[in-house]
Amino acid sequence: MPHTDALARLWPASAVRVRAGDLELRWIDDDLLVELAALAGRGIHDADAMPFEHPWSRGSASDVARSVLTYQWGLRGRISPSAFALELAVIDHGVPVGVQGLTAEDWSVLRRVTTGSWLGRDHQGRGIGTRMRMLALHLAFEGLGAREATSGAFIDNAPSNAVSRRVGYEPDGAFHVAREGHPVLHNRWTMSRDVWDTVRAGHRERLGAEAELHGVDALRSQLEAPATPTQTISAQTTSAPTTSTAGAIAPAVEG
Repeated sequence: MPHTDALARLWPASAVRVRAGDLELRWIDDDLLVELAALAGRGIHDADAMPFEHPWSRGSASDVARSVLTYQWGLRGRISPSAFALELAVIDHGVPVGVQGLTAEDWSVLRRVTTGSWLGRDHQGRGIGTRMRMLALHLAFEGLGAREATSGAFIDNAPSNAVSRRVGYEPDGAFHVAREGHPVLHNRWTMSRDVWDTVRAGHRERLGAEAELHGVDALRSQLEAPATPTQTISAQTTSAPTTSTAGAIAPAVEG
């Protein structure tokens, strides 16, 4: 689904881009999706680790790649004032390296987003995870007018927890989540708009350039319009990930 002006008029999310220097978050069209699916199939984490609540990253390279395809195709229509899931490709120096997602429930009331992401193994440990989270927060607060951002990670996912701490989230408790048949503590992280205002200058320094937003005004207008019955039904029927999901709902290894 390549981006065109006609598509953007009908579906503003398709024109959304957030950029700082050589790092960019961009709508996932089909060409990008195929590259991202292959990237996930090459591996995201060690075999004995599982950073996701739903173990979609288990299986053969083809299994994992197909999970990415079907999950992303299923999410594209979930944009409404009542709930949204915006999944964006992470592009570093022109190369797709992962996915950064923002999701929201009861958006028109709560103005709260949840961030999640994954990076291909070859691109971890280079600071990309930190910078792409900063771009996601800029989109959420500056672009969409969020009041609060949350994230989470299993207690043994040290890289993702470190990213949340580094960019300025505050610890907000922990709770047990079922992971592959076992209860595992899952940390919750929260950032308010006021906190983001105090850390955004540091984010700009870390990004090395001013964050630029493209195509966001039209998306914000769509999210602030009254929800239609069709939009509400769509949001309700796609809100819960299944065991085959392969997006950024749950944070993965970052760095």
